[in-house]
Amino acid sequence: MRILLVEDNERLAEFIAAGLKSAGFVPDVFGTAADASAAFESAPYQAAILDLGLPDGDGLELIKTQRARGTTCPMMVLTARDGINDRVTGLNAGADDYLLKPFAMEELVARLRAILRRPGAALSVELGLGNLVFDTAGREVRVDGALVPMPRREMEMLEHLLRRAGKVVPKRSLEEGLYGFDDEVSSNSVEVLISRLRKRLQQSKAGVAVHTWRGIGYMLADGGP
Repeated sequence: MRILLVEDNERLAEFIAAGLKSAGFVPDVFGTAADASAAFESAPYQAAILDLGLPDGDGLELIKTQRARGTTCPMMVLTARDGINDRVTGLNAGADDYLLKPFAMEELVARLRAILRRPGAALSVELGLGNLVFDTAGREVRVDGALVPMPRREMEMLEHLLRRAGKVVPKRSLEEGLYGFDDEVSSNSVEVLISRLRKRLQQSKAGVAVHTWRGIGYMLADGGP
């Protein structure tokens, strides 16, 4: 799940990005409002996390601008401004949540997942198909109740396909959701990842299969290959 992180403090940005990756998210990190605006126009994001005190502007203005342009993804504000008026202003500007610095990474991830679970947002806590169940909060995949160890990237691919089970997911959509701007992506990265996921599902005796629609994308469906 691709997340836009806008934070000009490099050490804090690295800390947050590492925590997001550990939680199964794909963060794109930028330090200015201008770069964040360009990112919003360049890639689809399931959520955004924004600092308010940016070197080239106020994060609240960035939120207002994006809402005016029709951006609907949930947005979380990170700030040291702890006054009630500051929080009310941020929420009224279009923010979905407001987290004060300093904070624990566990709380940020929990709040992020909470806003993604709201009606119309991207995240459901538990996804299931056939005998496979994916706990998105605990980041655990089980087949017939047995835990299936799975590398992070394969788990992300499975989540994308599960959320649109029975529908063809275009290859481009998978690339945009699984890889950030800083990731090295070859022309066959998705195919290689799909092959690994297929093998893991078969080895675990999952009653689901990934089908290839040549030239279009992939579909996860109940049943065998």
